[in-house]
Amino acid sequence: MNDELSRPVPDPASQPPRGLLLVMTGASGVGKGTLRADWLKEQDVFYSTSWTTRAPRPGERDGVDYVFVDRSTFEEHIAQDEFLEHAEFVGNHYGTPLAPIRAALERGQDVVLEIEVEGAKQVRQRLGNGAIMIFIMPPSLAELRRRLEERATESQDRIEKRLARAEVEMAQTEMFDYVVVNDELEQAVTDLHTIQRGERARLVPETERTPEQHRACQSADRLRPGAR
Repeated sequence: MNDELSRPVPDPASQPPRGLLLVMTGASGVGKGTLRADWLKEQDVFYSTSWTTRAPRPGERDGVDYVFVDRSTFEEHIAQDEFLEHAEFVGNHYGTPLAPIRAALERGQDVVLEIEVEGAKQVRQRLGNGAIMIFIMPPSLAELRRRLEERATESQDRIEKRLARAEVEMAQTEMFDYVVVNDELEQAVTDLHTIQRGERARLVPETERTPEQHRACQSADRLRPGAR
């Protein structure tokens, strides 16, 4: 698996360069979906639609926001090793199908995953540095609480469970390559573009990079954990 989905290296000129595998995660309610939609707007990027056993929320579309399946179908795909990662979160299964990701990377598209933190850990364990890991951080737990309560899709007990889990997850950012604080949406989207440009520039050997590519790497480095 590491060979099939590893972080791309410069390919011979006769072959298209493989895409980047960018994994975005963060606490529930941090605004990943809105952030991802603005980031990928007008980009030729493959967004991997996750599978889930939870019920659709108002306005969600099957096959677009998630692929909604029953538990038995999901478990059949686990048994056949057809997920890159899968996890159970607050009583529901979530997973990332493997085949479409492999195909997109091979045709040179960047691939973006928006997944739960437990799933992101599995990707890191499975691929090592073959995936670029981005943690989306709320400005504070108080703001995260406000967003979850404003969403009004879950009971107060379920919100408390999400907040307790978020606090644990926010203390584990050292396993990620980058941390983006989703306070102001426009700035957070800019940060994601900065990371993508920097990682694209890293595909060029350091001695061959242009001044612009060196600056792209340096700008991305400012979003490393602990760099702020």
